[in-house]
Amino acid sequence: MTEIRLPEMGLVVLVGVSGAGKSHFARRHFAPTQVVSSDHCRALVSDDENDQSATADAFELLHHIVRTRLRRGLLTVVDATNVQPGPRAQLVRIAKEQDVLSVAIVLDVPESVAKARNAARTDRDLPEHVVPRQRRELRRGMRDLHRAFRRAYVLTGEEIDEATVTYERSWSDKRELTGPFDLIGDVHGCRAELEELLTRLGYVIERDALGRAAGAAHPDGRTALLLGDLVDRGPDTPGVLRLAMGMVNAGTALCVPGNHENKLVRALRGRRVTVAHGLAESLEQLAAEPEEFRAEALSFMDGLVSHLVLDGGRLVAAHAGLKEEYHGRASGRVRSFTLYGETTGETDEYGLPVRYAWANDYRGSAMVVYGHTPVVEPEWVNNTLCLDTGCVFGGRLTALRYPEKEIVSVPAHQVWYAPVRPLEAEPPASRGGHRESGVLRIEDVEEAVETRLMGRVNLRAENVWPALEAMSRFAVDPRWLVYLPPTMAPADTSSLEDHLEHPAEAFAAYRKQGIGQVVCEEKHMGSRAVVVVTRDAGVAAARFGVDDGTTGAVYTRTGRPFFPDPERTETFLARVRAAAGSLFEELETGWLVLDCELMPWSAKAVELLRRQYAATGAAARAALPAAADALARAEARGLDVGGLRGRIERREANAALFRDAYARYCWPVEGLTGLRLAPFQVLAGEGASYATRDHRWHLEAADRLAAADDLIVSTRSRVVDLTGDDEAEAVGWWRDLTAAGGEGMVVKPLGPAPEGRLVQPGLKCRGREYLRIIYGPDYTEPEHLERLRQRSLGRKRSLAMREYALGLESLDRLAAGEPLWRVHQAVFGVLALESEPVDPRL
Repeated sequence: MTEIRLPEMGLVVLVGVSGAGKSHFARRHFAPTQVVSSDHCRALVSDDENDQSATADAFELLHHIVRTRLRRGLLTVVDATNVQPGPRAQLVRIAKEQDVLSVAIVLDVPESVAKARNAARTDRDLPEHVVPRQRRELRRGMRDLHRAFRRAYVLTGEEIDEATVTYERSWSDKRELTGPFDLIGDVHGCRAELEELLTRLGYVIERDALGRAAGAAHPDGRTALLLGDLVDRGPDTPGVLRLAMGMVNAGTALCVPGNHENKLVRALRGRRVTVAHGLAESLEQLAAEPEEFRAEALSFMDGLVSHLVLDGGRLVAAHAGLKEEYHGRASGRVRSFTLYGETTGETDEYGLPVRYAWANDYRGSAMVVYGHTPVVEPEWVNNTLCLDTGCVFGGRLTALRYPEKEIVSVPAHQVWYAPVRPLEAEPPASRGGHRESGVLRIEDVEEAVETRLMGRVNLRAENVWPALEAMSRFAVDPRWLVYLPPTMAPADTSSLEDHLEHPAEAFAAYRKQGIGQVVCEEKHMGSRAVVVVTRDAGVAAARFGVDDGTTGAVYTRTGRPFFPDPERTETFLARVRAAAGSLFEELETGWLVLDCELMPWSAKAVELLRRQYAATGAAARAALPAAADALARAEARGLDVGGLRGRIERREANAALFRDAYARYCWPVEGLTGLRLAPFQVLAGEGASYATRDHRWHLEAADRLAAADDLIVSTRSRVVDLTGDDEAEAVGWWRDLTAAGGEGMVVKPLGPAPEGRLVQPGLKCRGREYLRIIYGPDYTEPEHLERLRQRSLGRKRSLAMREYALGLESLDRLAAGEPLWRVHQAVFGVLALESEPVDPRL
């Protein structure tokens, strides 16, 4: 029995004359979606799989499908004759373009068998000469099969029916290894520093009979991961190799190769290499070791896999880093990138190659940890981290604890090797790279944003560019723009005669969805505000990259600054910071994101009030009394004005109510005097998103802030058990709030929604008089109220859920320390959705 070993991700090319049984073989061993047939492609482009005039178009389609599948990492089987070297070479080129392995399977059947099978087919009339010609071409092309393909299997006779297919994962695929890991940057022969770092990380060094470090193990089962360049330049390359080999052989460490191992291997094999960059030191040190050790070291270095994909694909380790499209791939190009990176072809002022700053363009979800190019301090760039901190040059030897993301380092004992480029000098390609690396690009949000709560949230193309323009021109410093709050849908239209909204409908909606308890929070008479506040300027610089002395931001739900001058913002933040002192300590964070209401409404919407609401009120005050007076005089003269006078008088009364309604939202503000901040949710802090915590926790935190400073006010609330008798009391509370001029309340599930269920995060129930501001002075007139009862809430609710999912996503990404562009994907999504055609009055 012949075992055919295939890569899980790669290209399989079936080879054989017409009638060799390739399609039958493919059906037996592969899924229908894995097989790309030339006959099927010919039928797709011509409606006749026997139409030879369509062959060129058919193979153009076939190559496109193969290329697309391989780009997506799918095993792809090509069912065609492939007896000529030319067509096979085209397929191999595509596999190389996509950095995957290719395998050929030849079905070599006798000519008589192939002819008999073709003669028995009723769907094809194959000329007599075709099979002999194909067989001759197959024989001539057999010589290059093993050179062109990674593996080639030639099956004859019974081997075809008895063959079995097994799959092999790529050598770099170690997704089953979940750690925890301790990734260590370039050691370069600094054995003493390596031992010191391992000890600090908690490893116990194991020594041989001569007292040399020959291994190390962690009592908690952690695994060290050495990122290459163990050798050259430093004082003890053999010692580093002995320790690394001992750990790898014992299963307490993993290792990837660096460019220095690659060169040392070639030198030890007697290849011609330039003895420079510390190679001479390694060769001299290894010459003093026994031949057996040199052979073992050579075998160890030569057997290292270019890169490792770990922890379910969430972690990638490679010496010089790795672009996303290369993860898990196997080719000379991939290996070269992992060893050397990608260069521009230029050299810098020190004569060293200039490398592309690939990390600035990285958009992958996997964390990539690497070394190769020395940096003074490790710095996260787009979910990538360089751990080469130049130990051999007198810097530090650095490790990353994964998944904790904690950096641990020890100082070099001395400068062991003078660097060509000073350690403090940035590599040319990375100059200015950190800030650029976090910039959101239009292609990041062209179609959709992936969220944990709702999967893909689609964005309309016509909304993307305007939203990005708005963010670029009007938003706060983007480094503070970490969250935008979602819109909120109202409860179902009330069935009560004189109400449009009422709490009963919100309670019923949540009860229907299986929610047992809700919290009712008063709606404040202000504007939604997001407050990002840090403990000091040092935290602002270290965590948010803001080094201009500002310590946070206060912005609207569209990302615009709340205050026009930075000085007022900083004074405001100082008050919030002082009030939040105990909260910083309790949550062990240097920063907080708060969801708030900032009052009065006139503090932000003064122009809206002046131009729209006040203008309407002034017009009503001027026109309606005059009209009422004129009608009264006309009626006194005996004219029949019908019901017009009564209607005008009702409109005059409605206008007065309208004026009183919006006036409650306005009061004078001077500096911070008159401002009131009502926080109702603590959204996130270092390492944690709190957005889905029980709302009682959020409101208690808000009360603590309010108790510390009179700038801050509490949010009054009631918890309602939907299975008990609490509803009537909550409705009465709502009536009292709205009768006193309050806007109304928001009803929210008290805790997280049941697993796997999408529930509105909040339903607003606005008061009868507040809705007069929204729908106009006369909305309570029966004819208008009846019309408004037909309002459709579906789009608004859909929008609210999508924006809520994006908001949670941005907070999760922020708390996890993901790159700024990843956070901005979700933030930008909310801004883009705000352009959707939804009734703004809802």
